[in-house]
Amino acid sequence: MKRLLSTWSAALALGFVAAAPAALAADLERTRPENVGLSSSRITRIDDVVKSYVDAGQISGAVVAVARNNRLVFEKSYGKLDPETGAAMPTDAIFRIASMTKPVTSVGVMLLVEEGKLLLSDPVSKYIPEFKDVKVMVPRDPADPAKGHDLVPAKRDITLIDLLSHTSGISYRFWGRPVAAMYEEAGVSDGLEPTPGTIGEGMRKLAAIPLAVQPGSQYEYGLNTDMLGYLIEVVSGMPLDRFFKERIFDPLGMKNTQFYITDAQRPKLAALLVPDGNGGMVKAPEAPTRWGSLVFSPGVPYAATRTYFSGGGGLSSTAQDYLRFCQMLLNGGRLDNVRLLSPKSVERMSSNAIGALSVWDVYSPAAIGNLGDKFGLGFGIKSEAGQNELGSVGEYMWAGIFNTRFWVDPKERLAIVFLSQRIPRAPEIEAKVHGAVYQALER
Repeated sequence: MKRLLSTWSAALALGFVAAAPAALAADLERTRPENVGLSSSRITRIDDVVKSYVDAGQISGAVVAVARNNRLVFEKSYGKLDPETGAAMPTDAIFRIASMTKPVTSVGVMLLVEEGKLLLSDPVSKYIPEFKDVKVMVPRDPADPAKGHDLVPAKRDITLIDLLSHTSGISYRFWGRPVAAMYEEAGVSDGLEPTPGTIGEGMRKLAAIPLAVQPGSQYEYGLNTDMLGYLIEVVSGMPLDRFFKERIFDPLGMKNTQFYITDAQRPKLAALLVPDGNGGMVKAPEAPTRWGSLVFSPGVPYAATRTYFSGGGGLSSTAQDYLRFCQMLLNGGRLDNVRLLSPKSVERMSSNAIGALSVWDVYSPAAIGNLGDKFGLGFGIKSEAGQNELGSVGEYMWAGIFNTRFWVDPKERLAIVFLSQRIPRAPEIEAKVHGAVYQALER
């Protein structure tokens, strides 16, 4: 027996017998930037960027988190959670992430696609009959809006992929399109203010309103993902909040992501700032605020009525939680040995779904803050033509109207989450944080 053990040890030492594999480190374990090809000194330039906006009074505070090669390399909070109380911003502060809800809802749809309960090519009316035979609002003279519009039948059904890629013709009330007044009159919410009723009731109202453009003809950012949230409810038989918790948040360990926060979480909710009229920012009033067609309120996460689950803009989250979501995507649908999606699903989601169309055909980079010139199934994507700052072709991302942003870069195996709270959004802050991360790359 001793001879056998001796022979085995010698063979192992010489490399003839493979040693038992070392246990894999958990996803997002903290490591030094140098261990994953980043400079510790250069990445601190994030501090200079964020602090400059805090010091100028343009934001009260922020949290930034960065991961590369599946490791957490940077996580830091800045400024104040609330400018009135003076409470410091913790790294686990909760933020209204608004449209960063959309990728979560899109992942939920892909879960049902993988289970064979949906096809991306399915007409929406197969599941929501009210969307059969919809109309489109067409201007009589595109050069002269005063001449009014006609209603014509849609040339084809709206499909799931139209909703995921925002090419269905459904708009947002806050864009001020000709359909905006009809949205408001019907009581269709953008999800940025406390809303009674359910998402199903809201989307059935939407079905009776004409589309802004023909399905598939144009990228039109709108309530498409709210419709997908309702679709998830119809197909899964669960309210959207429960579906998200059971199918996405609990498996990914996203412990502080939800539609409505608890009383215990309230002290960690970051204050929302609005312009004070003198170049600075102040805490937003509790009552809903109207700017033209846009209506918003800081009170959505703690609204008394908690039945409206906006799949397009209703979630609150933390930088840690959302970085876990991003890392799942970077890992091809897996996190901590929990597989949520197939790598092929993530590949499809992060690929151009709007063909020759461009986001910039409708929205300029200045207006949306370079959220990509193409769009996949839930994200903006940078093509070669859209690569006008540091980053990578194929990088995908999205933002929230309250100044939140994330980026996922498969080429560099990099994920970045920036969370702050102000409206209007300040895309230049986000872009400078993004640039500060990329300039720290060394290999």
